[in-house]
Amino acid sequence: MFDPIGFIGTGTMGSAVARAVRKGAPEAELLLANRTPAKAEKLAAELGARSVDNETAARTCSLIFLGVKPQMMAGMLAQISPILAARTDRFVLASMAAGLDAGKIQEMAGGEYPVICLMPNTPVAVGAGVVEYYGLGATEAELDAFQALLAPAGLVDRIDPGQLNAASAVSGCGPAFCALFIEALADGAVACGLPRAKALAYAAQMVEGTARLMRETDSHPGVLKDGVCSPGGTTIQGVRTLEERGFRSAAMEAVIAAYDKTVSLGK
Repeated sequence: MFDPIGFIGTGTMGSAVARAVRKGAPEAELLLANRTPAKAEKLAAELGARSVDNETAARTCSLIFLGVKPQMMAGMLAQISPILAARTDRFVLASMAAGLDAGKIQEMAGGEYPVICLMPNTPVAVGAGVVEYYGLGATEAELDAFQALLAPAGLVDRIDPGQLNAASAVSGCGPAFCALFIEALADGAVACGLPRAKALAYAAQMVEGTARLMRETDSHPGVLKDGVCSPGGTTIQGVRTLEERGFRSAAMEAVIAAYDKTVSLGK
């Protein structure tokens, strides 16, 4: 349904989504634009796409991913709004900007164009990510096509608009929290004498395996935790230390802080 597909903004997130889109639509024409053209050109060479400017993407594409930072969105849309207004064909805007809802994107773009708001995370680049999305003015056929297009990204889930900011705080910001956890575990192992490369590999595989086990067995995390904590054993002592240092509270507060910041970006 969508061809050609454009990206305005090919930073970390835009590039990750573009890689997933290329897998979902291997024959579609991809047009990539970025404030630093060299970034778009490098990604275009990797994906068999074409590097263009913002105006060309806005004028040509049936689906336009807006991959710029929230604070840059108004200026970028003001730049291309005359081009969008002049179009007589149907197109969909897909915004990845945290905190900006679909109505705000329409307002900034200067028209009641169909908008899909999505919140991807960086693991979509390797097919193991999360993408939550909802639409305003988009048809069911367009939303279905959008979900199919991004299927190679990982878990793609349609969500209530009012829940997207909370979803962003856990799955969008979560890779940073998870990476910090993996690094901390590896640091502990290094302190105990394990070589750095092995410590990182073991910690990363352990996190991946635990997540897979939870999903494939539909087990509550507490059940998995209890399954490792033998009476009087080593693991329960580690859990006791984490609780003593406020591990769970810190994780909860990190998500809430990210959520509060996301909400503030939309004001």
